[in-house]
Amino acid sequence: MASTLTSRRRSRRLAADAGLLVVAAAFVLPLAWVILSSVDPHAGLQVKTPDGITFGNFSAVLKPDITFTPLLNSLILCGGGTLLTVVCAALAAYPLSRFTSRLNRPFLLTILFASSLPITAIMVPVYALFVRVNLIDTMQGTIFFFAASQLPFAIWLMKNFMDGVPRELEEAAWTDGASSLQSLVRIVLPLMAPGVAVVTVFSFVMMWGNFFVPFMLLLTPDQMPASVSINEFFGNRGMVAYGQLAAFSVIYSTPVILLYVLVARRLGGGFALGGAVKG
Repeated sequence: MASTLTSRRRSRRLAADAGLLVVAAAFVLPLAWVILSSVDPHAGLQVKTPDGITFGNFSAVLKPDITFTPLLNSLILCGGGTLLTVVCAALAAYPLSRFTSRLNRPFLLTILFASSLPITAIMVPVYALFVRVNLIDTMQGTIFFFAASQLPFAIWLMKNFMDGVPRELEEAAWTDGASSLQSLVRIVLPLMAPGVAVVTVFSFVMMWGNFFVPFMLLLTPDQMPASVSINEFFGNRGMVAYGQLAAFSVIYSTPVILLYVLVARRLGGGFALGGAVKG
């Protein structure tokens, strides 16, 4: 009987491991294609060992109109949108976390519902609004919409992280004469730095990979971010240059990887509240 149960457990474990390997392969194979094809002089759609190592694909895309200008536009759009999102989310989450009201729960549920709305469902009225207020084809208008689209979920995340900071620390600061804004900036935000890092990375990544919003709101080619300019590798130019597309994808992914590496320590650092509050 015991041997039968052991064999069943092993079978279930093997089935679970096989399922996880299939899921892992679904994620690893596209990444392997990007890396291998970027240095393959005869890259195609197949994941294969390169026929020879070449950096000609990178040389072909490392040009101002193909890579540098779109990446700069992406950094301006996503950096500005992320900064605006984090600041507004912190200011909105603070009263939701620190003050009790019967409207808190309906407001949070409304925020959660707003975060689940698809962007494509509201882009037509947003486009009409931007045309009327003269924000169409402007970087600042796109930054505002980026921040507005990410703000609901950012507020939800920020509020949950803010709940983990003890109120006693703020009360001590208030006793010393600090205002609510000063306690937020000097006490709460430093203690919830990992939470701020999570919101920052999440917002930046979501904006960085967004194709539809800048494609709809920006009209001038010189203002297009890298998420839109990557579409130039497809079109009526004949065959797709898969090697150059893969090289551009590697360069396009670099800022996100660097951002994650920079905040990785804070993501795993916890809230560092040990010893801050004594019973």
